[in-house]
Amino acid sequence: PSFGFLFDIDGVLVRGKTPIPAARTAFRKLVNSQGQFLVPVVFVTNAGNCLRQKKADQLSHLLGVPISQDQVMMSHSPLRMFKRYHEKCVLVSGQGPILDIAQDLGFCQPITIDTLREKRPLLDAVDHDRTPNLLVSADFCFNPLSVVLFGEPVRWETSLQLIIDVLLTSGYPGNPYEQENYPHIPVLACNMDLMWVAEAQSPRFGHGTFMVCLENIYKKITGKELKYEALMGKPSRLTYQYAEHLIRAQALQRSWEQPIQTLYAVGGAATLPRDDEMGLGWQRELAAAAAARCRSVLVCTGVYSPHGRLPPDAGDGLAQAAFHGHRDFGFDPALVEPHHIVPDVDAAVDLVFQLENFAP
Repeated sequence: PSFGFLFDIDGVLVRGKTPIPAARTAFRKLVNSQGQFLVPVVFVTNAGNCLRQKKADQLSHLLGVPISQDQVMMSHSPLRMFKRYHEKCVLVSGQGPILDIAQDLGFCQPITIDTLREKRPLLDAVDHDRTPNLLVSADFCFNPLSVVLFGEPVRWETSLQLIIDVLLTSGYPGNPYEQENYPHIPVLACNMDLMWVAEAQSPRFGHGTFMVCLENIYKKITGKELKYEALMGKPSRLTYQYAEHLIRAQALQRSWEQPIQTLYAVGGAATLPRDDEMGLGWQRELAAAAAARCRSVLVCTGVYSPHGRLPPDAGDGLAQAAFHGHRDFGFDPALVEPHHIVPDVDAAVDLVFQLENFAP
């Protein structure tokens, strides 16, 4: 094969924990009788609350085909490249087994929001019922030198407060704020989705909404912009380059010598940032992209609804529409227009096979 698939998961293959019926049909077309994939496939999800192996096991069960963890790319997967942070103490925010996730990615000294709150209980003052009756020893030897945002936390007020504390004290929460310490210590963020689709009839808040809160609180207090060392997860260019790295690794493992020329991103339209918007400081450790082109195939089973499309005579209405992407990504209407729109993932596979003249 000279092409590969990048599959979104939420709203494309599943809604919450419920598989979309077309998904099993689609994946029966993608494997041979031995269960081997006929083309390279990577699952690209903005979820970040579990290890790759758990997600691979879930997908295998839902889709009825064997999937390895090397085919799964979580929003935090590119953090494996940020080795200059791996030896340092980092504050991690999110939910799920985030300590296990951080250590699996290579971080040697991660500390969670819960641990920080346990050591500095007086910092968490919004919920009066959680205010300690007895003062706890202030002995706290951790000095977070960076912040990693894996995904939306459960108690937003606690995470927002303690992350701001760490940023405004250069990693010494409990100390007085220092307005002069700008730029602040590095912040790396995964998953910028403002909303996502689960079983509810309307989209739910995503990690991007939490980031909007954090950014605006920081600016309200300091008058300055919160800066990110790196942003990863769709639609960042870093994420797609790393996903292509995994595609090439699969082709190499299968001894497929023909170069992968086209990637088909099945899910939503991709709003990749322009090169002049990429000054976020992350090291470009990936080789230059080998694929000649990336085509987006939008499905109608997720956030997108075909009934909500603008009429043909809307003029520049798209350019004036609400932009749900991250503030650091420029909005180019041409980049959010998909190359193809299909009803579901099964129709997407059929379309790609037809475009590539690929007969399994």
